[in-house]
Amino acid sequence: MLSTQPTYIALYRSGELERRAQMLESKLVSCDICPRRCQVNRLENEVGFCHSGYLPVVATVCAHYGEEPAISGSQGSGTIFFGNCNMRCVYCQNYQISQDWEKQPSKEMDCHTLAEKMLYLQDELGCHNINFVSPSHFVPQMVRAVSEAVPMGLHLPLIYNTGGYDSLASLKELDGIIDIYLPDLRYADDSWAERFSQAPNYVKIARQAIKEMYRQVGNLVVDGAGVAQRGLIVRHLILPHGIAGSEESLRWLASELSPKVTVSIMSQYLPLNQAPAIPLLRRKISQAEYEAVLQLASDIGLENGWIQQMGTAEDYIPNFRDRYPFYPH
Repeated sequence: MLSTQPTYIALYRSGELERRAQMLESKLVSCDICPRRCQVNRLENEVGFCHSGYLPVVATVCAHYGEEPAISGSQGSGTIFFGNCNMRCVYCQNYQISQDWEKQPSKEMDCHTLAEKMLYLQDELGCHNINFVSPSHFVPQMVRAVSEAVPMGLHLPLIYNTGGYDSLASLKELDGIIDIYLPDLRYADDSWAERFSQAPNYVKIARQAIKEMYRQVGNLVVDGAGVAQRGLIVRHLILPHGIAGSEESLRWLASELSPKVTVSIMSQYLPLNQAPAIPLLRRKISQAEYEAVLQLASDIGLENGWIQQMGTAEDYIPNFRDRYPFYPH
């Protein structure tokens, strides 16, 4: 039976959560928190690729209702959008948050205030979970904030919502802290990843990260109301012209993890940010491209997940088992 209490609370009581927070913070002296290993001293506010010093940059704190049904539930996901990013996706839909670095210093927040924001999401807004969006470059600050929030009463499941470009070493320090992993699997070809996201060696890095996440939390577990309590959900955004490598990525998930792994197939791609000037990315995906990936998921034998209505970011189809065996929890 799934414990009703997240395991990070036991880690706090044993002192292990504090130990991990201190160890991760010490790595900021010569930062190797993400795969880029910039080696800058972020404790002294030196910045590398992510343009982030010591204090976390928090762009938005809100109850979010547009995530997958098991994440948003009926009361929303308590979402904390970190600013800046360790990727540079030319089609990023949140580029004002992730790539407009000049505006981000005004959004810096100390870890104690961030802890208070978690309690606001839990106690005042009544959210189902705490959802850290784009946390890969702020792992130490995130863990420090959680360690401060636990004695204040934090008890919700924690979600690590990432583009997938994550350090394996950093993820191992999150074992027992994070309840739900929500990574993207964006590419199956490193040339596209480097060209469109400036993410060298993305395929190997993202796949080993996802395997570690799966090792830690396993398949998705929901409560009686269908709200996620623990497990892995892998997001796959379909891109025009097959750039996302959907067949290879979905086959990898089924063979290397399990056909039961939960996959969110996303049709919401829009040519935003720099994409309108890039011929391969300047259009939405077609209905045929969308249908082909859904059929592929069925043919591969994937069993659990969601799809979106064509061209929307928030409308998940609740049941399409008559057309595709792939179905939602």
